Amino acid sequence: MNFDEYQKAANRTLMGKEQVLTNCALGLTGESGEVADLVRKYTFQSAKLNKQQLTKEMGDVLWYLSQIAEWADISFDQVASENISRLEKRYPTPSNHLNQVN
Repeated sequence: MNFDEYQKAANRTLMGKEQVLTNCALGLTGESGEVADLVRKYTFQSAKLNKQQLTKEMGDVLWYLSQIAEWADISFDQVASENISRLEKRYPTPSNHLNQVN
């Protein structure tokens, strides 16, 4: 599935039309906080990283981002492509030092 397909499929679950942008922006901050809390517990409380829960919360973040883009009539594929283009300019040499959790 590409990002534009995701954006359109996710939009069918958007409820309401008034103050959609505000609702999505606030929802994004809440779900981002859920991701950050899982990482915080892993990093500082020696909790096992629950990948299933992390995947769910990241999906919620993705949903809110896609709906903000939908509201603004911005292709989610365009958001992703422009972000990668900026990252390639900022980091022209690939990094191989990411810490991976197994």
